[in-house]
Amino acid sequence: MIILNKGITAPKGFKAAGIACGIKAKKKDLSLIVSDVPCHTAAAFTTNKVKAAPVQYNEALYEKEQKIRCILTNSGNANACTGEQGKTDAYAMAQKTAESLGLSAEEIMINSTGVIGVPLPMEKVLLGINEITKQIGDDEISAANAAEGIMTTDTFAKTVCVEVIIDTKPVRIAAIAKGSGMIHPNMATMLSFITTDVNIDAALFRSLMSETVKDSYNMLSVDGDTSTNDTVIALANGLAGNEMLQLESAEFPIFEKAFQFVNQHVAKLIAKDGEGATKFLNVKVYEAKTKEDARALALSVIKSSLVKTAFFGEDANWGRVLCAMGYAGADFDPDKVVLTFESEKGSITLYEKGVPIAFDEAKALEILKEKEIVIHIRLGEGPYSAESFGCDLSYEYVKINGEYRS
Repeated sequence: MIILNKGITAPKGFKAAGIACGIKAKKKDLSLIVSDVPCHTAAAFTTNKVKAAPVQYNEALYEKEQKIRCILTNSGNANACTGEQGKTDAYAMAQKTAESLGLSAEEIMINSTGVIGVPLPMEKVLLGINEITKQIGDDEISAANAAEGIMTTDTFAKTVCVEVIIDTKPVRIAAIAKGSGMIHPNMATMLSFITTDVNIDAALFRSLMSETVKDSYNMLSVDGDTSTNDTVIALANGLAGNEMLQLESAEFPIFEKAFQFVNQHVAKLIAKDGEGATKFLNVKVYEAKTKEDARALALSVIKSSLVKTAFFGEDANWGRVLCAMGYAGADFDPDKVVLTFESEKGSITLYEKGVPIAFDEAKALEILKEKEIVIHIRLGEGPYSAESFGCDLSYEYVKINGEYRS
């Protein structure tokens, strides 16, 4: 696998665009991804019972196993808690896009992100769709515009692209994502769109997505809030020309590993861009009895507000980590745990097999002043591991969200 400095249009047969249509005051707020041919689709949606209108629209298409050609996204307005009008508006967006591209509305998935409870300014949106469909291209500027068009409070665009060789054919996987706040396991106020030109069995593609989200987006937490609009959509158009990947294909593990890398990579980028964040936190759990125990422990630590604030304060408070592990509902023996903090400045063990370790406070502070910190947790119980991604909790987070609607 090689990482390419390319965007969402890098896989064969994909085009994109991003424009400002007036939902937001100045920034781009409309994004479009289009495939030359119908695509197998793999997706995951928010577990929040309050689902935005576009999520409901997409879920209905997904249940029908409809092949998709296009993903349209607006930012600045979530079209959530907007009643029947919201559903009407979501369909109108799909219908207008279909008319502009010569497609069926059922070939288009619609996404929205932004403020909840405000009707979409449909006159601006529909005019924007008419314009954006004229601007699609397969160049890097078009790809960058599409990535920018889905952003809300994000401070940078989140993109990644990789290439692997399958059946002697170069196969590419690219992704764009947005997310900064309302980020919590079981999806978050995040959108992630993946394009690939691989030829893969439709059912296998969906199964792969279901497994991938468990160790990527569902191991991600910024602030403990699960959104109404969380969506991950992957499109596979088959234009790479490889023999169709099946579960038993010898080269399926190559694609599987690359697909998992792409999704985990953008999940980490979302964590790094957490609202008000000053530090990226990566919790790694080793030697658990089961995979479920490992995941539960990693998530419990990354979700803890006390852990997050301790790292914001650059305080080597290992007790908060151990406490968060204790209420995770996982099976482990605290007297076997080894707890270490690590950054580019080195590592320091704070707790080992039931006993706190006397440590150099100055060295600990030097380690914790870095922007990226790994929390290593060894359990001594079994062969399973997991990792979670998140950030610290700062004063700025409160400021951003206290003023979000204004």
